[in-house]
Amino acid sequence: MAGPRGEIIPLPVSALSGSPFADYFIPGAVLFTALGVGPLAAALLAQRRHRVAPLATVLVGLTLVVWLGVEIAIVGYSNDPPLQAIYLVLGLVIVTLGTAWMLRARHADAPHA
Repeated sequence: MAGPRGEIIPLPVSALSGSPFADYFIPGAVLFTALGVGPLAAALLAQRRHRVAPLATVLVGLTLVVWLGVEIAIVGYSNDPPLQAIYLVLGLVIVTLGTAWMLRARHADAPHA
């Protein structure tokens, strides 16, 4: 966000052609909020063993998967380096682990006969 035209991280603004963005400010703000603050909040909830921590984990994973899907649709897939593939797999792993955690928590909270 501090260098939306590639001043800090050398990303060409031309990579955004075909997208609704003229520079990286809005994508950076969304990225910072959804994939910076969101995971931090989920981690704090998990550390405090809050009951919504499993759901927050799933939402963080889904956000990462959706972000990458939109990014690939807008700017295309790049395999050099394969960061999009790595983060897509990471997002799917986070969703899977969060879902398992939710199911385990739901099972633990269920009344036992």
